[in-house]
This record gives sequence, structure tokens and C-alpha cells, in this order.
Amino acid sequence: MTPVYGHDTARGAILDAARSGRLHHAWILAGPQGIGKASLARELALTLLAGEEETGRVAPSHPAAHLFAAGTHPDYAQLARLEKDNGDLARNISVDQVRGLGRLLATAPSVSSRRIILIDAADDMERAAANALLKSLEEPPRDVVFLLISHAPSRLLPTIRSRCRLLRLSPLGSADMAAALRAADSSLNEGDVMELTEIGAGSPGRALALSGLGVSEMIGALERIVQTGDPINEERLALAKSLSGKAARKRFEAFLEQVPTFMTDRAKHRSGKRLKDAIAHWEQARDLAAQAIPLSLDPAATIFELCTHVAALTEEQEADLFA
Repeated sequence: MTPVYGHDTARGAILDAARSGRLHHAWILAGPQGIGKASLARELALTLLAGEEETGRVAPSHPAAHLFAAGTHPDYAQLARLEKDNGDLARNISVDQVRGLGRLLATAPSVSSRRIILIDAADDMERAAANALLKSLEEPPRDVVFLLISHAPSRLLPTIRSRCRLLRLSPLGSADMAAALRAADSSLNEGDVMELTEIGAGSPGRALALSGLGVSEMIGALERIVQTGDPINEERLALAKSLSGKAARKRFEAFLEQVPTFMTDRAKHRSGKRLKDAIAHWEQARDLAAQAIPLSLDPAATIFELCTHVAALTEEQEADLFA
């Protein structure tokens, strides 16, 4: 099982409730993608199945640990998007998947004192699936605990949210980030760990997904643009050239993700008109970055325009505005 770093408050809330005998039947573990919500949910599921909430630890030799690792624990079910024949993931968790829980919900626990159902991610449920799940949340069977992973709780049905306890998980701090990265990839050297910790923004999953894509170089180029304004478009054109084309698709996607985050970091210490102008450019850059892939926008033109919004944040240009 993937080790979990951080999130002690959320872990403690569920285990304390279990120890006190007041464990709610449904929990939403919410937070940004890649910060370890699903890993924490699986750890908690095993702990509750093993009845080890007092210690919060399950020995690898525990019978529940063997069943859980093999994916054969009779009192546990996990729903996620299914893999299609072509290797892609289905767009949604289907209503048939949720209805397939009926057998587990209708029977008593087999080897544990509880049944645990983990949904990763609840945001991915199609509408009919969400409605089917709602019926079980409204009239929960005895000794069943639902753990719902959510990257964006606002996307869930209000009626689902109202029947669950919400736990908000925060991005990891630097020490936990570094530890998680070392555990995930033992081949990383300390320089790699430091770089990924910086670009990951508290999300080990996000950091590892960006590894090897040259994100530091992209950020360096954006820094030069915001410092100088890139008056002859040298940085803009270089980025447009290096991030265009089929071979650069993943790097282009990483760039689209980085620009709004970079602009947020540059604007957060501003105030007054400087902040208002920065927010306006950030909103335009955010919307453009979000539309680029769905609308198949030209990468080179998109990169150039995004860099123009970044250049608008230069101190020199702002000084000119107030001259």
C-alpha cells in the first residue's frame, strides 16, 4: 500500500469517531488532485476493516491486510472509472457500477465488523450513478462506511454533500512532499526532490506527473518575461517553438497548467489597481489555458498569448501605466 504523508487531522477525525463509537456512515475526503486523498482513504479503509482504530496501524501480517492487498476482502469495494478495451479510462463511473454494490450492502459483514465502500473519485459519477448512490446514503445499511474522494465537492449533488461529513485535505508541506517523492521514486536524487517539491505545489502526484517535462525551464522563461516584459518577443517565440508539435504535447499541457499558477504567485502580494489589473490578466490566461485542449487551439498562438498576459505583470509596464 502506498505510504501516506501528512493529513493527520483528517486521519484523526475518522479514527477518533470510530474509537468513540460515533463513526458517521459517509465521509467526503476533499482536496486538490495528487495530494494523497485516495491513499489516505485506502489506509483508513484497511484500518477500519481490521478493527485497529485504537492504534491506527495494521501489521502486514494481519489477515485483513493480506485480503486487502490481494483485492479479495469480502467486506470492501472500491469504485473507479473502468478501463476500456483500448486502454483508456471510461469517462464516468456508471450507474451499473453503483448498482453492483447491492450485494455487499444487502449482506452482513463476512470477516470484519464493518463494510467499507470507497469511491475514487465521486466527482466522476454520472448523474444516474450519483442518484443511485444517494439512495444508499439516505438509508445507510448498518455498519457500512462510505469514503468518497472528491477533487471538487461543489460538483457533487447537494443532497450527497448534505449526507456526508466533509474533510478538507490541504496540499502537503515541503517536508512531507519530499518524503512522499522519495518513497514514490527511489531513483530521484536530492536535486530532483527539491525541484519537484517546488513545482508540485504540495501535490506529489502532480509533481511526479510533471517530472522530466522541463517545467523548471518553463518557469525560468516566464520569470524572464515578467522581469523584462520580453520587448522583442524572444522568450515568447522560443517557448512557442519548443512547446508546439505532437512530440511536445505533454510539455504543452504542463505549460498550460503552470501559467495561471505562476501568475497567481506573482500577483498575490499586490494591492489596489495593480492587483485588479493582475487579476484581469490572470482570468484571461486561466480561461485560455482551460480552453486550449478542448477547443484544439493552435499551441504556438496560445503560448504566445499566454506569455503576453504574463508580460503584462512586469513592474516596468505597471510603472508606465501610472506615469
